[in-house]
Amino acid sequence: MIAATPLTGNRMAKGNAPGTWFEALADAWGQTLDGQAARIEQMSDSVGQGGDNPSQITKLTAESMRMSFMANSSSSSIDSVGKALETMARKG
Repeated sequence: MIAATPLTGNRMAKGNAPGTWFEALADAWGQTLDGQAARIEQMSDSVGQGGDNPSQITKLTAESMRMSFMANSSSSSIDSVGKALETMARKG
């Protein structure tokens, strides 16, 4: 059963594409978090180059909080799916 080892070996897809749906889930979360991190980095650079007015700092803070929420959601969803796969593997 491929789901029993979702992040190692047995890649069915070609290239860098994920081989299992669990890998696809993790990859999607990773890309989403990378995009948010890039957004924060860009805003931070803008603030660092003199755009340190209250509205920009507030927007940067909000984006940082969004990143925290997204990271927690990513961790929780991957953990939940992993536990469900583990339970299914034991019953299978």
